[in-house]
Amino acid sequence: MSDAPRPVPDHRWISAFLEAQAAELDAAQNTLLAYGRDLKDAAEWLADQNSGFATATRTDVEDYLIHCEAQGLASSTRARRLSALKQLFRFGFEEGWRADHPALRIKGPGRTKALPKTLTHDEIDQLLDAATRTGRSPRDRARNACMMQLLYATGMRVSELVSLPVGAARGDPRMLLIRGKGGKERLVPLSPPARAALSGWLTARDEAEDAARAKGVPASRFLFPSNGAAGHLTRHRFYLLIKELAVEAGVSPAKVTPHTLRHAFATHLLEGGADLRAIQTLLGHADISTTEIYTHVLDERLKALVLQHHPLSHPPAEPAPQPDAADVETDAQDGTGTV
Repeated sequence: MSDAPRPVPDHRWISAFLEAQAAELDAAQNTLLAYGRDLKDAAEWLADQNSGFATATRTDVEDYLIHCEAQGLASSTRARRLSALKQLFRFGFEEGWRADHPALRIKGPGRTKALPKTLTHDEIDQLLDAATRTGRSPRDRARNACMMQLLYATGMRVSELVSLPVGAARGDPRMLLIRGKGGKERLVPLSPPARAALSGWLTARDEAEDAARAKGVPASRFLFPSNGAAGHLTRHRFYLLIKELAVEAGVSPAKVTPHTLRHAFATHLLEGGADLRAIQTLLGHADISTTEIYTHVLDERLKALVLQHHPLSHPPAEPAPQPDAADVETDAQDGTGTV
C-alpha cells in the first residue's frame, strides 16, 4: 500500500489560494471573484480531461487555452485566465502541493491596448453644467454637481467616489485622500470648482442629516449616503445618473461612462504638459505600463509639433509660371514686354 499523500482536491486549491490573496496581498473583492470564476472554469475543464490542478501538465494548460480560444473568448480574457493559473500553480508549488510549475513557461496571447475613449473639453463643460440643473430637488442637484466635479477633478474610479467617507471632505480640503485598490491611499489635489461644489453639497447633505437625526436615523459616515444596503450611492446608480446627465447635456450617452471621465482627466492633463509619472500617481496605477496607454496623447502632440515646425514638413512653394518663348516674342513686338 502506497504511503504517498493524496492529492489536494481542486476546490481546496482555489479556496486556499483566494484566502492567501486576501490575507497577504489585500486583494479587492472584485479581483477575488474574478480569480474564483476563472479557476473554477479551468478546474471543470481539467476534470472533464480526468485531470486536476495537482496533476495537470503543461500540455493540459495549453490545451485549456486552446479551448478558451475556440469558445471565442477575447485575448484579454485568455490572458487573465492564464495569469490566474500561473499564480495558482506558483502558490501550489510554494505550499508543497506540486514539485513543478506546469504553466511557468507558457506565453499568453497578449493584451491589445486599445486607446481609451475620452471626451473633449467642450463635452466635459456640457456635462458639468448639466449636473447643476439635473435632479428632482436642489439637494439632488448639489449632489450631482459635486460628484461630477470630483470625478473629473481627481480622475478617481467610480467605486472610490461613491464610497468616500465624509470625514475626508471636511474643512475645505485642498487635497483629497482616496483609498484605492488593495487599500492603497493617495492624495489628489482639488480644483477650485471642485472645492466649491463640495462645499455646496456638504451644506445640503448636513441639513438633510440633521433632519434625519432628529427622527432617530443614525448619521451616515459616507459623503454620498443612501438608504441601500451599502450605505452609500451605488456604482450602478451613478452609472445610470451619468447617462441621464449626458442626455441633458446633449452628449451621446454611448460616449459617457464614469471611466470615460477618468480617461478625460488623464488625457487633458497630458495635453496640458503633465508628466506621465505624475499621472500614474494621481490615477493610483501600481505600474507605469498601465498609464502608458495615454501616451497616444503625447504622440499626437509631437506629430503636430513636427508638422508645424519642421522645414521639410511643408511642401515647397510652387515657382511662378514662366511665359514661353512665343509669348515673349509677341509681347516684345507689341511693346508690352521686355526681351
